[in-house]
This record gives sequence, structure tokens and C-alpha cells, in this order.
Amino acid sequence: MKRSHLRHAVFAAAAALSLTTMAARAADVDAKRLLEADKHPADWLTYHGSYKSWHYSGLDQINTNNIKNLKVAWTHATPHSTRGLQSFPLVADGILYYTGSHNQIFALDGATGNLIWAYKQKLNEDLVAKQTHSPYNRGIAIGFGNIYMGTLDGKLAAIDMKTGKLNWETKLVESEKLTVGFTGAPLLVKDKVIIGSQGGEWPYRGPIFGIDANSGKLAWTFFTVGGNDESDPARKTWGGDSWKTGGGGGWMAGGYDPKTNTVYWGTANPAPLYDWGGADWKTTGARPGDNLYTTSVLGLDPDSGKVKFFHQELPHDAWDFDSAVGEFVMLERGGKEYVVHANKGGFVFVYDRNLKVENVWQGVKNINFVKSIDPKTGELIGRRDMAEGKHQALCPYIAGGYSWNSGTYNPGTGLYYKVANEWCMDLEVVKTTPILEPMAQLNIGSNFTVNKTTPDGGKARGHVAAYDPFTGKVKWDVEYAQPPLASLLSTKGNLVFVPDARGWLHALDARTGKELWSHNDGQGHNGGIISYMAKGKQYIAVATGWGGLAGDDYKALWGEPWTSMPTDQGALVVFGL
Repeated sequence: MKRSHLRHAVFAAAAALSLTTMAARAADVDAKRLLEADKHPADWLTYHGSYKSWHYSGLDQINTNNIKNLKVAWTHATPHSTRGLQSFPLVADGILYYTGSHNQIFALDGATGNLIWAYKQKLNEDLVAKQTHSPYNRGIAIGFGNIYMGTLDGKLAAIDMKTGKLNWETKLVESEKLTVGFTGAPLLVKDKVIIGSQGGEWPYRGPIFGIDANSGKLAWTFFTVGGNDESDPARKTWGGDSWKTGGGGGWMAGGYDPKTNTVYWGTANPAPLYDWGGADWKTTGARPGDNLYTTSVLGLDPDSGKVKFFHQELPHDAWDFDSAVGEFVMLERGGKEYVVHANKGGFVFVYDRNLKVENVWQGVKNINFVKSIDPKTGELIGRRDMAEGKHQALCPYIAGGYSWNSGTYNPGTGLYYKVANEWCMDLEVVKTTPILEPMAQLNIGSNFTVNKTTPDGGKARGHVAAYDPFTGKVKWDVEYAQPPLASLLSTKGNLVFVPDARGWLHALDARTGKELWSHNDGQGHNGGIISYMAKGKQYIAVATGWGGLAGDDYKALWGEPWTSMPTDQGALVVFGL
């Protein structure tokens, strides 16, 4: 063998051995390692960073002193990025995994961006083309040697972390009939993969599933509309047979408390979204009654799927301000344990671990669907229920005062950072009949347009605020001309990263809100951001790529750059010192 050929062969063998070793180490992610995820900040092992839902990195190699030196380390262009890139990457032992539209997965060397393997789920593309809330994917779960991904056509797929080959897939939703599937991330708890389907706007019953993580066998199903059978009192909260087409779902990953063995999960809105019954919603309209368990937070037993306790944040949600926002921030103060949860209505609920309301605070300024929410009981005060016809300036807009993008809690500052959206809409509530044949179709119950102004005399806008998570007291507040639609990240280096809608990634001082650094990523952000370590170096990885239902309205509201911004491109951009 020639010397050059021998050298290439040795290098190839060494590279293969290195990748095999890294993949083998990453395959050791098990239930214990997930429980201790926050103790190992070099990794990012779950959608929310850990079961505590802090979206916080304990790394401080990048900090307020050297952030000015942060620069692009590598990028990975994501093919077939219809509606942009909404993914949340995960990292285990220096290998980064993330998803793209059309259920693609990529495994990359976290230090160099070199591709290790790529996977594309075989989909029924004709079906996907008929879906409204697709073809994006927001995240995955890892463990037991697998990458777990919910698919657009109603499956849970397990892909081998070493090889990128499909190990198994389990059909959970009859997507061919119901035109819904999975876009959110699963949550791996003990030996179960838990995932919730889409469903809020469809004549459907929005199930949450528990699947055996090793075999793919379905272990349990919980229906968020009316419970599982007639013995569940939730069934009586739906007038007539409205529960049969009641919407629901739990489309974003929740959290887990190992002390009580409780999974916390938020549920979606009922269908139709807007109910022509108006103020007489208890006895008339499309779905009379409280409509349990929609727009609720659930405490589920991960082993059986049974409800241990719950709180319905908006009884008879008539505004699409649901509770499926997945972050359940686990905190302690004064020797007591709490769960902090924001919903789309713009309120933040503070619960004890049994979901008893301890406080409710308002973080969004322009809210008029209720006058307030009782901070002691969670009861809605001064509801604005809209009967059939036209209505002006309902606030917030349907995308939410708080949307699905996650905030971040920093234990060093004790502050909770969250994007708040100040926007409203005009709408016309109409009577609808659920359409089930030949395929289920959306049941919204209104026509609506977003407003350019807000009742406080301002313009539609967004802001990032630093709150006391228990009281809502604001430490600082930074306004943005347009609402950022991506998630936030805070770090031990006293930084808060804000990926904005224009394409700029901002780094703020976590203590003061002062901007310390920014970089133009070239297209809007609508996904996740994490920090991790590879080969002894800290990195920041952010998803770039514009698209989605809320993003579509930026053209009408603000024109450029969104009029010209592509919605079929995406890239993961990774920064380092």
C-alpha cells in the first residue's frame, strides 16, 4: 500500500473509532442520567434542559466579560426547511442532535459541525400537505440508545443514536382520517416516552400517550377531552355529545417531579376555538360547560397515565389561550416547592406541587379577555365571552400573550425571563358544524385579523422581562418593536440570549438587561437555543429560519424584512469564543 493510501486509511479508521466511541457513550443516557441532567451542564439532555424546565445552562466559559469575542464556530444548513426551523437541539457527550421539517434528524459533531448521520422519516407527503400545523418539528427526546421523535403522520419513531437507523415505530394517531399528528417533543420519564398530539382546533379528543421506551408498545392513553370513560366527571362538563369532537391535546412536552413521581402536562384549547354561545356558555353554544380537561394543567402518573390532580386555568376557553405551553418551572422558596406555569392568555400561575393555586400574576400588559384572575383561587373575573358576530380588539392575539416559545429561569439571579407579546385582533364569531368526512377539518369558529395597535395606545410589539417568578415583580424590561418568537436561554455566565424575529441574536446582562453583544443570523428565529460543551469548549447553538402561523402575520403588521424573508430555509448556527 502506498504511504498516502496508508495514511488515509489510518485517519479514516481513527475517525470511525472516535465517532463509534462518542456514539457508544451517548447511548448510555438512561433514566438516572436524565434525573441528574442539571448537574451536568456540558450536555443538554431534554427539551427543557432538565425536568426542572429552567432552560438554563450552568456553563460560564462564555460570560459578561468575554461575550464581545463570541463568533460563529460553525453552521449546518437544514434541507427542506418548510416553514423554517423550529427545532430544539439536544446534546449528549459532545454529539448534537436536532430535527428539521418533514421529520428529519441530524447527528453532528458538536465541536466541528461535521455530519455523523442523517435520518429522514418516510412520510405520507400527500397527507402532510393537507395538514395546517406542519411540517415543522419542535424537538426530540433521547435515551436508552434511541432518539425519540413524534411524526407528522401520527407515529412515535425510535432512531438508533449510533447509526441513525430506525429501530421501531408505533402508530398512535389515525392521521389519515384525523389530519393531525405530532409536532412537539416527547418527554422520556423512567421507562416511558410521553407525547401529546395536536388537536385543539380539530374535531378530535386530543390524547396524551405513554409508550414503553424499549419496545415501543403503547402502555396507556389519556384523552384530554372528557377523560377516558363515562365514570370520569369530566365527561359531564361537555353538553350533549360535544365531547366527541372537543379538540384538546397536549402538543408541547411537559415536566417531571421525581419526588412525587408526577408528570406535569399542559393541554390545548377546545373545539371550536370560538364558541357562538357567548355569555350563555354554560347551557348553550357549540360545547356547553367547563370542557374538562382542555386548557388545563395535569398531574399525571407516568406509569399508568392516570390523573392525580389538575387545575383548569381557563374553564370553557373561548379565546384559544390554552395551557399547552410546556414549561413547568420547578422551584423552591422558603422550604416549599412550587411549579410556575405561563399560559397563552398572558398570565403566570404559581402552584404547589399538587397544583393548588398559590398565586397568579399578569406579565402581559394588553389583556381584555378577562378583567383579572383571582390570585388565591385562580377564578376568572370579568370574562369577555363573545357571541356570534363581530368583535373588536380582543387581547391578546390568537398566538398568545405568551406563546409556545420557552422562557428561562436563572438560579443565580433568581429571575424568570420571558417573552411577552403585546398584540390584539378583530374577529367575527360564526356558527360551525364539525366536519369529519372524508377527513377531519379545522373547526375554528371565527374569522380574524391581527391589529397594528393596542388598547394602551401603543403599537403591536414584544418585550423581554425579568420577573420574580413567584410575585411577577419586574426587575427589568427590554422592548422589541416586534415580538420575538423564539425561546430564551440564560447561563451561569450572567447572560440572557434573545433570538429575535428580524434575525438578530442578542446577549443581555441577566442582572440589568443591558445589551452586551448581538449578531445578525440573516433570517428570523422561531425555534430553540441551547448551550453545551464539546472538547472542553462552550458553545451556543440557535435555530434560525422563519415560518409558522404566527410568523405569517408579520408581513401584514410590519412589512419588511418579513415580506422578503424566506419561509423555506433553515440553519443551525453555533457560536463559540
